[in-house]
Amino acid sequence: MSHAANDFQAFREALGTDVRPISKGRDKAAVARPQTPPSDAQLARRESAQQARDDERDFLSDQFVDLVGAHDPIEFRRDGIQVGVLERLRHGGYPAEARLHIMRMPVIECRRAVFGFLRDAYEHDLRSVLIVHGRSREDDGHPNVVRSYLGHWLQQFEQVQAFSSAPAQQGGIGATFVMLRKSERARSRNRERQQKRRG
Repeated sequence: MSHAANDFQAFREALGTDVRPISKGRDKAAVARPQTPPSDAQLARRESAQQARDDERDFLSDQFVDLVGAHDPIEFRRDGIQVGVLERLRHGGYPAEARLHIMRMPVIECRRAVFGFLRDAYEHDLRSVLIVHGRSREDDGHPNVVRSYLGHWLQQFEQVQAFSSAPAQQGGIGATFVMLRKSERARSRNRERQQKRRG
């Protein structure tokens, strides 16, 4: 009898008669586990990690800003943007293609919401959007604090060409119209259309 056969015989004897071959799964152990949905803790960790990644990309500052007067409109235009664009924005001449409501949200949540909203609006080639933040009678009232931060954030966002408090019928001081510049994709499409017209 060979050495290998001796080893096998010794192994069989060591197992005794209580051990039987696996019959289920063609002589293989079933190692596949049924898929279970993620636990609440796993979902919370995923959301926290995603929020951390979003915060890393979020360059808007939530450091102290000077408060705007509660009854003073806010407005801004970048160098090179015509005064007429700001005038038209101020009078609601550009219909809002999307709206964001941030009333009664903590400042840090407002910052995240504004950043995500403007980034998405720009990526979807929207030009005019409206941010509704509410208004307060006091300079240090929460809506006015948010509005003061909003004016600061919008100037940090390079895709923002201009912004202005909305006309009275569209929210007045409690809302702000924002004009975004065209994305490179939108400019490219415009060039293609113009070239087709010229033949």
